[in-house]
Amino acid sequence: MSIAISTPSNITRPWLAGLITGTLFLIVCLSWGTTWLGIKIAVESVPPLTAAGLRFLIAFPLFLSFAILRKEPLLFPRQSRWFFVFVTLSYFSLPYYLLNYGELHVSSGLTALLFSCMPVFILVFSALFLREKIYPSQVLGIAIGFGSLFMIIRSQGLHLDHAELFGVLAILCAAVMHALCYVVTKKHGSAISVITYNTLPIGIAGVMLFVAGLTVETPEFSAISLRSWGALLYLGLVASVGGFIVYFLLLKRLSPIILSFVFIIFPVFAVIIGAWYEGQNLSRELMVYSAILLIGFAITKLPMEKWLERSL
Repeated sequence: MSIAISTPSNITRPWLAGLITGTLFLIVCLSWGTTWLGIKIAVESVPPLTAAGLRFLIAFPLFLSFAILRKEPLLFPRQSRWFFVFVTLSYFSLPYYLLNYGELHVSSGLTALLFSCMPVFILVFSALFLREKIYPSQVLGIAIGFGSLFMIIRSQGLHLDHAELFGVLAILCAAVMHALCYVVTKKHGSAISVITYNTLPIGIAGVMLFVAGLTVETPEFSAISLRSWGALLYLGLVASVGGFIVYFLLLKRLSPIILSFVFIIFPVFAVIIGAWYEGQNLSRELMVYSAILLIGFAITKLPMEKWLERSL
């Protein structure tokens, strides 16, 4: 049975659609912006390998339910089995262990700022493997971003002793691996459903990380605090599954360029929330350098020369 739609609702519908899209965008920024604090709290009493494994084991049943409801295949196409192994290791297993390890030594806000370099690495790998052109304005944006990042690390008082240095390097390595995975996915996995892409790899990665944690770290589960359990539940259910579902919905509403600015905005939430939780003062110096860093990385997404070429 069809229902007639009145003229007033036709007028308000674009406003409603815009409100829904804006709300979804804010939810993604908040869920991903609070991920870093969640990791920081989780690794307070859970070793990094075990924490990464538990997060994925918590998330997997919901991903599996989502795949079953949408009748999506769990297995990658036969010719892409190598790609399945690559995604499981290079997107889920190693990077999330490195992020957890890094946050043992680096604040959650700085971790988010370090990881915000990831779109820059995507740009570099796209040029190397996909032969995409890098424009001078993007090179300028990269220089501005990394220069600001250096000043942030300096202003934060990190002297980069062995622990802090390895923490920073671990986070940057995770960003590099994610960037490489995005580029390889663009070349070899564009036909694979995003649900298929996530479900089984996240489950297998969870098992591998958890077993590795039991073997290497021998965690004492009785010593895990309620706060860390709460953070793991939040990471598994909200940040992983919830953030994924909302991001999946936004893919149908926004252009990829606009949606990619999530990676520029969520570090702002992470810095503010992390500073509040960890009792750190947001100095004017930190805020200025952070703004310059994010502006620099935003420039890499908006190459003016490319627009000029299209307009001519």
